[in-house]
Amino acid sequence: MRAAALYSAAGSLLLTTLTVAPAGGAPAAPAARQAAEARGTAVAAARARAAGIDFGACPAEQRGDGLECGTVRVPLDYARPKGEQITLTVSRMRATHKDPHNSKRRVPRQGVLVFNPGGPGAAGLDFPLAGRLPEWKRIAAAYDLVGYAPRGVGASAPLSCEDPKKYYKAPSLSPTHPTEAYKKERIAQAKAYARGCAERTGSALRYYNSLNNARDLDVLRAALMEERLTFMGASYGTYFGAVYATLFPSHVRRMVLDSAVNPDPEKIWYRNNLDQSAAFESRWTDFREWIARHDDVYGLGRTAADVRRSYETARRQLATKAAGGKVGPAQLQGAFLAAGYYDDFWPSRAQALSAYLKGDPEPLVRLASPSPETAAEAENGSAVYSAVECNDAPWPTDWKVWDRDNTRLARVAPFETWDNVWMNLPCAYWPAPRQQPVDVRTGPGELAPTLILAAERDAATPYDGALEMNRRLADSVLVTERDSGTHGVAGGPNKCVNAYLDAYLLEGRLPARRAACAGHPEPKPEHQPAAAGDTAGTQAVRDALKGKAEPR
Repeated sequence: MRAAALYSAAGSLLLTTLTVAPAGGAPAAPAARQAAEARGTAVAAARARAAGIDFGACPAEQRGDGLECGTVRVPLDYARPKGEQITLTVSRMRATHKDPHNSKRRVPRQGVLVFNPGGPGAAGLDFPLAGRLPEWKRIAAAYDLVGYAPRGVGASAPLSCEDPKKYYKAPSLSPTHPTEAYKKERIAQAKAYARGCAERTGSALRYYNSLNNARDLDVLRAALMEERLTFMGASYGTYFGAVYATLFPSHVRRMVLDSAVNPDPEKIWYRNNLDQSAAFESRWTDFREWIARHDDVYGLGRTAADVRRSYETARRQLATKAAGGKVGPAQLQGAFLAAGYYDDFWPSRAQALSAYLKGDPEPLVRLASPSPETAAEAENGSAVYSAVECNDAPWPTDWKVWDRDNTRLARVAPFETWDNVWMNLPCAYWPAPRQQPVDVRTGPGELAPTLILAAERDAATPYDGALEMNRRLADSVLVTERDSGTHGVAGGPNKCVNAYLDAYLLEGRLPARRAACAGHPEPKPEHQPAAAGDTAGTQAVRDALKGKAEPR
């Protein structure tokens, strides 16, 4: 089923079946608390402006030529700005002033560009290194590139919900149509996970949410000595960026929202995740059709249906005997889910599946095996993801609602539906109070003109979200990459998209109305080498930027 029809069917289903009851918490915050939080944000921002950020050497694992690191203090609870403080880690690469097209011209500095990579739960500390990449050099000439780890992430008051040593459970199953017994097992795991979050974080758990992420961003703005902020957010970063724009419209100089989340309060977050599951089915079809067009290379089938059968054959075999003792159906699914985000992952996944079915498991083992070295980082990202999304909004607390909605959805979109359920199910049993989502909205003239970027077939943030963001932010302009589905398009391979990005950030120019770019070329059916001129270091930066959009 193609995307438009699938979205339509899923949308009508969800609107008629979703019933939500807040768990453990109150409705919208009382007016008195909202006023106290607004005052607390002003107090914290003034304090940060007075203190500034003392940039110096970065930790060993974060170092790069010219990269500086520092910290900024923010209140845990903005209603108590003089109470407990947490420390956010910040990175910076100063503007180079070098015009990549004219070595004799010194480019004037325009300020700082702060980037958030999304998640929630992803760190942006590597972002300033993007200034080394050809696509970013004009922007890096004019701006100090600034990244940071949001509250809860990495060294920024890190959250944890379980022992990282137990985080990777491999090999493991990933049934597309789970049995009742399997569902009961996953419900028990979700309840235990939610309890673990509360036990490890205590009463502070409630303060990890999108509203406080937006307030932290304003404190960071002040600490960087910026009267008005130039900000770029990707994926989830577009949502809390839009929350920031709603709360602090006069503090925005320029804002880029890349791969926009649907900000409709009715969508945050349960319905958005259902829409995402539907969209991944369409992107999975795109990927299978591409493999089928290159059957002479991979031998996985001449039609998308044939490729699906090859994939299901691998799933059945891995359920019986894990590849390398580590890769079961869930690990295979995780590797192929990443291809739903980035089409330049398609060749490596197709090649690994082809080799496995021909008797060579090693490419799949290398690609899909969990790495113990990354367990702590992955567990931390998962904890922040759960805390923010579960705290942000009411979720259904009755398992019957989840079961009904997702059983119906999985009939037409089986690829990701149930795995998405298990990732979000702790929110049904969340022990902290829930908030009501912010009504993201700005009127004409309230907010600086804003650039929204979106790929038409993006699965992680379906295209309807970009349209809704465009409607809600007056004076925003949407630029669409047609017939493409890469998640996060700014500074990527599409020169047309990058031209709009450069014109906006460097000159403040936006098209008069919605604009579109032709999609970037499909990947070629072989392993992709590093881009021309890339060193090992710049290729690592490209790989790190790909992590900006994945939720876990």
